[in-house]
Amino acid sequence: MTKTRIHTCPVCGKPADEEHRPFCSARCRQVDLSRWLKEVYVVPGDETLPPAGSGEDDDD
Repeated sequence: MTKTRIHTCPVCGKPADEEHRPFCSARCRQVDLSRWLKEVYVVPGDETLPPAGSGEDDDD
């Protein structure tokens, strides 16, 4: 017997739709994108390093 895993939308928790997976709708996909763009979500890293391409500490 194989269990079928039901994926849920990370934004609202409803079942994911294949067309918008892992989200349930285009709206939740846009909400997630907006959160990334507003830096609500961030990937942890070393804040002491200058941003890539900033010209600081770049090797010539």
